[in-house]
Amino acid sequence: MSAPAEAFETAATARENRGWTLRDIMLVVVLGVVAGFLYWALVQAWTWLSVLAGPLGDITQHVLLGGWLLVAPIAVAIVRRPFAGVAAEILASVIEVVFLGSAVGPLLFVAAGIQGAGSELPFALTRYRRYGWLQYALSGALGAGFVFFYSAFRSGWYGTDLFWIRLVVQVLSGIVFGGLLAKPIVAGLARTGVVDNFAIGRDRAARAD
Repeated sequence: MSAPAEAFETAATARENRGWTLRDIMLVVVLGVVAGFLYWALVQAWTWLSVLAGPLGDITQHVLLGGWLLVAPIAVAIVRRPFAGVAAEILASVIEVVFLGSAVGPLLFVAAGIQGAGSELPFALTRYRRYGWLQYALSGALGAGFVFFYSAFRSGWYGTDLFWIRLVVQVLSGIVFGGLLAKPIVAGLARTGVVDNFAIGRDRAARAD
């Protein structure tokens, strides 16, 4: 490779490492759209589960809550850019509300932003450099915890007998379904090679050199 060509490639790589690319944006949009449909399906599952649970039906929302956090750590782990998790969650909520008619309405955008911020925080604190089991677990725990307190305010859970049970169940759900589950999904995508052109692929290639 000639010196000018090598310099151009180095400059292009540096630009990619500094900020968002169009490819990153498109991937987050795709992830958000797919998650929106998956989240809508999860709502249907919750509706049936709450009926089957009878008097405990209201608690089932906390059991499944972690599923609504899943896209944030996946998006962050692949593109490794600030606000990737927040953006993916909000996009998913837009699909749920605008295209699938979620009964929650526009308030879902607020909840999505809150849970996205909580889910992304553990990765942001490492400057998007560490993606171990601990970061994924904390992602699910904080995403579930952050949005719980917002939901508790809206739903009047403060001071009720089940407040702490709700919180514990929701955080555990976040850890399992919204955090730990994301890691093998990301690893599986990485093994297929479909994300090689994103930050995760470049990092894997650099470690292999």
